[in-house]
Amino acid sequence: MTNQHSETTTTSNTTTNSYDIAIIGAGMVGAAIACGLGHTGLRIAILDKAEPSPFDPEKTPDIRVSALSYASEQILKNLGAWEHISNMRVCPYRRMAVTEKLDIPLNFAGVPLNQTLFNSKDIGYPYLGNIVENRVTQLGLHMAMKQYNNVDFICPATIEDIDFKTALPTIKLTKNGQSESTKIEAKLIIGADGALSKVREWATIGLNSNQYKQQALVATVEYQGHQEDITWQSFTSTGPLAFLPLMDVNDKHYGSLVWYDLPDKIRSLTAMDDETFIAEVVKNFPSQLPPLIKLLEKGSFTLVKRHAQHYVGNRVALAGDAAHTINPLAGQGVNLGFQDAATLIEIISDAHYQGKDIGLIRSLSEYERRRKSENLKMMEVMDFFYHTFSNDNPPLKLLRNIGLGLANKLPFGKKKVIKYAMGLEGNIPKLAKPA
Repeated sequence: MTNQHSETTTTSNTTTNSYDIAIIGAGMVGAAIACGLGHTGLRIAILDKAEPSPFDPEKTPDIRVSALSYASEQILKNLGAWEHISNMRVCPYRRMAVTEKLDIPLNFAGVPLNQTLFNSKDIGYPYLGNIVENRVTQLGLHMAMKQYNNVDFICPATIEDIDFKTALPTIKLTKNGQSESTKIEAKLIIGADGALSKVREWATIGLNSNQYKQQALVATVEYQGHQEDITWQSFTSTGPLAFLPLMDVNDKHYGSLVWYDLPDKIRSLTAMDDETFIAEVVKNFPSQLPPLIKLLEKGSFTLVKRHAQHYVGNRVALAGDAAHTINPLAGQGVNLGFQDAATLIEIISDAHYQGKDIGLIRSLSEYERRRKSENLKMMEVMDFFYHTFSNDNPPLKLLRNIGLGLANKLPFGKKKVIKYAMGLEGNIPKLAKPA
């Protein structure tokens, strides 16, 4: 635990370290905020229970991966992290296909007629985005964070409580059973501590939540053939099936499979041995799935939509999953988190340079105004897809398959969708633009 850059006071058995900002959570979003505010000279503490484990280039890909958009890549470049990330491993994807799996496939020359295919070439970009392991992204941000002398990474840190009723919010830390206790006070607390955010709870910020009927299973597999450059999603009445290509390791090809289904089915899949699971995947996934060699790892999770009633309060701000979680159909969760981070960095930096108190609601309200509406818009789009495709209603099934086929023939509309998904349109923060 370090406190080189804080102001420290000691009374009886309590040591209090004072900072301008305390970021709770050093994951991808929290570390991005620390990197983005490093240049301001503000005294920053970022706290977490554990550090990310080191990168091993010989190790097969982690199960937790994200599809980082072009905008997220620009944010990471502007934060000084992308160089470190790309030196580890990333897998660019150039095409993205969306279709519905039918009992009798509608194909022409091996291509589904009810498919919309997005291609980066259509808008003159080399790729749509990159599939990156979450740990690799986090490590790259931690490497970039080390350049700032005004940022203290306090780890391991177990937070017992945050008192928002004091003049400045006060964090109480566990000190491994020692009689001396440590407290941290800050002008602003940033909650980047995930979907089950304790910061949100301690700040008494309300939450709207809804659990979807579907659950999701994620699996990392090795496959035969060549390195794929396409990610695809095939809808079924019980949930979509998806494939994401991963970076080659030692000339072996890896991919991430996502299977959305009803809870009983997901429990059954989770309990299967490797050979039975692979057979079930081959039986149920569409024909564009490359031949599978073996299963490396699998895990499942529930799908819950959450939205904080407020993103900011007096001396508190929420970002990433602490503020919102959405249906992961289009893999936009982490991209929304990076957009949050970039916007919050911009708002705090401007307030600081204008001599304002960075912790007051009036200094932070613009962040909520910009991000809440954008996140809500994406939530509604994901819900539309969820409700439109998660059923076997014949008229609706006919309409949506006609729609998928027609959408593929509308170049202007496709370009708009591609640019929106890549983060090239909308209320774009400055850090999401090329330097």
